[in-house]
Parts: sequence; C-alpha cells; structure tokens
Amino acid sequence: MTENSKVELKREIEQPVACAVDYLAQESGLPKKRLKDAMVRGAVWLIRGGQERRLRRATSPLRKGDRVELYYDPALLALKPPRLNCIEDRMGYSLWYKTAGVMSQGTRFGDHMSLPRIAETAFENKREVFPVHRLDRETRGLMLLAHNRKMAAQLSRLFQEGAIEKGYQAVVLGEAPLSGCIDRPLDGKSATTRFERLEYDPVRNTSLLEIRIEHGRTHQIRRHLDSIGHPVMGDPRYGQGNKNREGLLLVAHSLRFICPMRRQAVDWTLPQPFVGSDSSKSS
Repeated sequence: MTENSKVELKREIEQPVACAVDYLAQESGLPKKRLKDAMVRGAVWLIRGGQERRLRRATSPLRKGDRVELYYDPALLALKPPRLNCIEDRMGYSLWYKTAGVMSQGTRFGDHMSLPRIAETAFENKREVFPVHRLDRETRGLMLLAHNRKMAAQLSRLFQEGAIEKGYQAVVLGEAPLSGCIDRPLDGKSATTRFERLEYDPVRNTSLLEIRIEHGRTHQIRRHLDSIGHPVMGDPRYGQGNKNREGLLLVAHSLRFICPMRRQAVDWTLPQPFVGSDSSKSS
C-alpha cells in the first residue's frame, strides 16, 4: 500500500491497543501524518458494541472486540472544503448556503467536504449537527441543519409530509413550454415535477425555469427535465448538448414552512440566483 493509493482496511481488534494511529500505521503501511489527517477528515470508523462512529482522535485506545475501519482516498482527502457562512441561526436549527462540490452528507471515505462537518467546524465543534434533507453534490442552494435530535425529527417529518415547500430554479437547454407538469415514476416510485418558464434566451437557446417538486427522488429534477428534451445546462450526467464551463445550473433558491419553534411562517429566498448573488433574505 502507498500513500497515493486508495485503501480500504477492516480489522477486528484481538488485543487492547494503546494508540489507534499506531495500529493503523502498522496494519496499512501508511505514514502516521497521513493517517492523522484522514482521521480528522472522517475516514476512520470505530464499531463498538453494535454502534459505529467516526474515530477522529489519533491517540484513542482500542478495546478487544472493537472493529476499526479505514477508508483512505487520497484524492478526496486532498480537497479543501470551502468556508461557508451560516445565513441564519435559530439555535434549534440553522440555514446555510451550500456551494457546488459540497456534499449534503459525508461518506465512508470522509466528511470534511460535507455541509454538516463544515458547520460543526464553524461552530467550533460545540453544537450537534444533523442533516434533515439533501441536495445533489453539484447543486447549490439553501439547506437546513438541525442542532438537536428532537428538532431533526421535527424537520425531517415536515420534509417527508411535504410541509416544507422547496423552490428551485434551473437554466435548461432549448425553448421550454411556458408551463408543464412531469408526472413520471422514477426507480419505480411516484415523482412529480412542475415548472414555469420565466424567460427564454434565443441567443443561447436556454430557458430559465421556476420549479416545484413532489416526492424528491434521486436526481428528480435533472432526470425529469432531460426526459422532456430540456436537460439542465452543465449537468455532468444527464442530457446531450447541454455542457458548459459554469457547472450545473440548478439552484435550490427558496424554502417556505412554519417554524416549529416560533410557529410563524418562514420564507427564505435567494434573490437572482443566476446573477452570482449568494446573499439571501428572510421574512
């Protein structure tokens, strides 16, 4: 194994280990410095008593019967997370603007490029952070994070019940209809996407759409729009003739719901999401 190779290592601990990073270095052959960095970035897991968690402290002892797993991807670990700012903090939950390239959740190979971990770091690891919904990695826009388990359950339920209205805007290829409803199952499950055309650019042959969805299946907007011949511009996976240099032109630009704490209507909207403005307004 080399420090430039992808490594997956899974070990059952047969005898107590005084220092996790020493054990991992011995078993993997990777330098301790690289392993410490991988641990901080969430690439090492500890399974103990049926529960698993990311093991970040290099000097942590390991018990007999523990299971330790290393998922080392040098390409992922080399990425530097952007500095994101919290738009509004309501203590029980907070609102963030996720940029393209940032994940909604971490993977087995790490979480330093995920919004929840970026938020934990911004809060100096003094706040619990729970993701309650997802955006594709390439999609930018507004996301909520909960800061206790009760709030996470409440917000998750609101999303599942459709009580949180999510608004999207996308720039798509071609002259899209003035309005439309795409009601086509995805992966064997119901999925509905409604849209209105806000403008058409004949020079670029692109349309700007306002979009609402039901169900929220994987890549729903991207797959549905591609299915009617108007793929999202810059989509790396779906569509033909829609490539560009700007990346995926899909933004989650609004969230509307009743605040579970204040029992008041909340309406957050990104003004002009395709004019390069990352600011937002709330009411």
